[in-house]
Order: sequence, then C-alpha cells, then structure tokens
Amino acid sequence: MILQALTAYYETLQAQGKFSAPGWDDSFRVSYELRLNDAGQLVRLVPLGTTNDKGKHIPMTLRVPEHATRSSGISANLLCDTPTYLLGADEKGKPTRAVDCFKACAALHHAVLDGVDSPVARAILAYFDSWDPAQASTHPLLAEAWKKLNANANLVFGYEAPDGDYQRSTEDSAIQTAWQNYYNSRTTDTAVAQCLITGKEAPIARTHPNISGVPGAQSSGASLVSFNADAFCSYGHKQGENAPVSKYAATAYTTALNALLSDRNGHCRIIGDGNDTTAVVFWSENAQPRYSAFGCACLSSDLNGDLADAIKRLSLGQVCSFQDSILQPEEHFYVLGLSPNVARLSVRFFLRDTLGGFANNLQRFLEDTNIVHTGKDTREHLSVWALAMTTVRVVPGGSLPSPSPQLVGDLLRAVLTGTPYPITLLNSVTMRIRAERNVSRGRAAALKAFYLRNSPTELNKEVFSVNLNESTNVPYILGRLFSVLEAVQSAANPGINTTIKDRYFNSACATPAMTFPTLIKLAQKHLQKLNTANATYYNKQITELMALLPASGYPARLSLPDQGKFEIGYYHQTQKRFEKKNKEE
Repeated sequence: MILQALTAYYETLQAQGKFSAPGWDDSFRVSYELRLNDAGQLVRLVPLGTTNDKGKHIPMTLRVPEHATRSSGISANLLCDTPTYLLGADEKGKPTRAVDCFKACAALHHAVLDGVDSPVARAILAYFDSWDPAQASTHPLLAEAWKKLNANANLVFGYEAPDGDYQRSTEDSAIQTAWQNYYNSRTTDTAVAQCLITGKEAPIARTHPNISGVPGAQSSGASLVSFNADAFCSYGHKQGENAPVSKYAATAYTTALNALLSDRNGHCRIIGDGNDTTAVVFWSENAQPRYSAFGCACLSSDLNGDLADAIKRLSLGQVCSFQDSILQPEEHFYVLGLSPNVARLSVRFFLRDTLGGFANNLQRFLEDTNIVHTGKDTREHLSVWALAMTTVRVVPGGSLPSPSPQLVGDLLRAVLTGTPYPITLLNSVTMRIRAERNVSRGRAAALKAFYLRNSPTELNKEVFSVNLNESTNVPYILGRLFSVLEAVQSAANPGINTTIKDRYFNSACATPAMTFPTLIKLAQKHLQKLNTANATYYNKQITELMALLPASGYPARLSLPDQGKFEIGYYHQTQKRFEKKNKEE
C-alpha cells in the first residue's frame, strides 16, 4: 500500500508537470561543469552553485539522467558523474580502477550518443576519444581545483560553440531524446513479471534506487526494499525478483519519496535526533501542497488558535479554512513515518485515511490531554512534542534535553493512528514525578491521556477528568488531601525551604498508611500557627476529605494505576488552589 500510494503520487505530479518521465533525476547536486569545444577539448571549468554565509559551497541542483545504484562495482552514468568516471583519475590511489571507470563511461556515451545529430553530442564523444586520464590532475584548468573536484563533487558536461554560444548537455533536446530511447529500450538480465505495484507485466528491478533525506541513515541513501542475502531469497530468485516491482514503479515511488523528504517546509518533519529519528512525510491524493502544509503544522506548532479550530472542524467532517486555503475533510491523506536502520529504512507507521480521519485522531489527542491549568502557561493545547518533553528534566538556564527518540516515535504513532499510548510514556512520566516530586500540567495530561485511552474504565473516566471532581475514589481523595496539607504548611510557614512535598510526596503516594498519620499530626501543629479564619478554612477541607475515606483507614499500598489517581487528585486540588489565588490577586 505504501509503494502504491507513492507511485500514484508520482503519477499525479507528473501529470501536473512537476516530475519528469522515468529515467531522469530532477534534483541532482552538481558542483562543476566541464565545458567542451567542437573538438572535445576542455576549454573551461565552471563552478556551479552558490556559497552560504559560512563560506560553504552549495552545489547547483540540476535535472540529469537517472544515476545507477552503486556498491563496489563499476557503473557509469550519462552526462553527469564523478571525476573518477568523467576524468579517469582520482585521489584514492587506484589509478587502474579509475581508468576502467573512464572506459566504462566512454562506452556508455557511445552507446547512447552514436549517430545523434547534435554538436553537443559530437563534442562529448570527441572528448572521450581524445582525453588522456593521465593528464587529469595536472591539466591547467583542473590542477588548482583538483582537491575540490575529488571532495565528493559531481561534474556535468557543457558545450561552447565557436561563436560563443553555450549549452548544457542535459538541456540538449537531441541528447534527451537519445537517452529516453536508450532508457526505455535497454535490455535487462532480470525476468519480466507482473509488477506488484502497477499490476502490469514489465521488467523487474533487481535493485531499487536509494532513499535519501532520513537523518541517521547512510549519507549515500538507504533502501526501503532490498534483498541482499541468500537467506532472504526463495525459489531461485535473486534480489528484487523476490518481490517483483517493475523498474518503472521502483523509480516512481523512490522519486516521489525523495521529493517529499527533501521538502522540510511543506511535506516533511523530523522528530527526535541521533539514530532514532523519525522522518514524517505528508501528502494528499490530489498532491495539493496546502494539505501537507496542514499536516506539518500539526506536528511542528502548538495546537492552538486557528490550527486547533481547523482540526476540530475537519474532525466533524466540515470544510475549513487554514492559512488562506480551503481544506476538504474527504480528501484522501497519507502520513508515513520512517526511521534509519543502518543501510535500510524502517517503517514506523503508515496512516492512510481521509483528512477528516487524520484530524479526528488529532482531536482525540487534544481531548485526551485537555486538563485544567492556571498560571503562566497560556497554551490552549499541548503538542505531541510538549507532551514528550514532560518526560525529561529541564533545568532553568541549562541546555534543553531531548526526550527518548524511541518514545517520541511511539507516541507520535499512537497519536496519528488513534492506537493506545506507549507504556514508556507512563513509565517515563512516573519516574520524573518521583524524581522531582512535581506533577506539572504536561505530566498530569500524560497520565490522563494514558489511562483514559489504554484503560477506559468507568472509574478512570470519573477520576481522570479535566477539572477537580467529587469522586470518592480513595487514591484520588488522598492526592487531594495531600495538596491541602501542603497548603496548610505553606500558609503557616511562608517561604519554607523544605516542604512536605519534598520529604513525603513519594511515600504518601506509594504507602499512605505509613505516611498520612505523620502528615495529619504535622498539619495540626501548622493549623495552630494560623489565624482563626484560615485555620477554620483549612480544617474544614481536611475534615471533609477525611470523611470520604473508608473506616478501615488508609490503604497500606497503592498500585501504579492508583498512584496515577493520587497524582491526578493532587494536581486537581493544587490547580484549584492556584485558581483561587489568581482570582484574589
């Protein structure tokens, strides 16, 4: 389904004139042009590209004939290649191999361009017939730039006519036609079979073009589909013949995916860092960029204001406006998450739905994480990244840490697909609460989201609410009671350095029977320090909450889910106190 969707996307863009026919690479980076005269002599070395603010050279992006997938063998490319193939020399200390590469490149150009009525083609053939690889490093036009040429630079042929007119080889119509005919008619040693993507009988691709643009993968690109060992093969088939995909479909889906991954502003977002990143790409069936821009915004922005409104309207099946564009909820929409795995790519998730279905999953996430909050946090909703950041320790003024890439990827998959949240989210949030004795908005939201989706019992729906509720659940009541006892201590001892939260929060949450009797005794002493009005106010709250506890007394231990209820109760009661304080101010 993934490859079919990408192939269809390629064909849609091709029909819109945004992709060339198979056999061409529309975005190949080229650093230099070898400009030739009629006799095939090198008359000029022209740098291509620009230089950024840091002085780094940025190669030019050109449309060139499709490049072969290389491993350790010799495989030449037409018109555009490395110095090893076009000049027959390099800095790798293998002169014999370099000459063999040059000969292979010359043979390919003769096979394609022989008989082509074009001065550019004749100049290129004359070059291959007359060029001496031994002179490459010392050639007057190449010597000064020799080290740069051999620093992973790609070269392309250009032509300069006697009258001074210039033409790049890749733009010559006769050469383009010759290459297209060669590409379409070239023989293959693979079998002809029914393509799993198109359903048509066609030559099968032994190897598929590489995918580039996924951080953490090999810089030369990685494979989404590959068979490189006998253990993966069957019935005597070799490489790609084990899962027959036509050369056309292999080119189509890889071209489409590479284009999506290269557009970091409108079609792709990178989540995480290191080797566990997840590259998320978005596209719609009609290939309109406004839909993918909406998808990217949902991952990279706070889900507030117009974006939150658009998500809600789309989830209800309503047409909406976003960034001055109209979005249709019935438009078919795709979300693909890829992660690096050495020389291959792993599919983290693949969502195929309408835009409304995609928005519905996001709306569920917004509702799951919606919880009361006061103070300086003015965000309407939490983003996926904000929720993931609650699992790490943030030191004011220190460097900003990153959450576990694995957790981020799993959390993102759960949000986009509407599946249960990963257990690692609960474990990480619980560990941070125990370490810091702090139930922040994000951590409370994570607890609420996890238990409501992963364990949607009536009790959990009652306890894990948006605001303070009147649940009689014992762990929830104990969490509220702890918050009140903390408030009593704060009122009695303003500015105290070590509070009961610092000393007793974890033990009160895990073993209430051992901790709460001590806390109640401390509270009685704190109440004595308050004036009559405040003492009466807090004593009434304590009495009312303790009246809701069972006659058997405090529970000896609380399970992990019950600890979550304790923490939510504490958070709700604390937010209620802050809300009252803000109103008074």
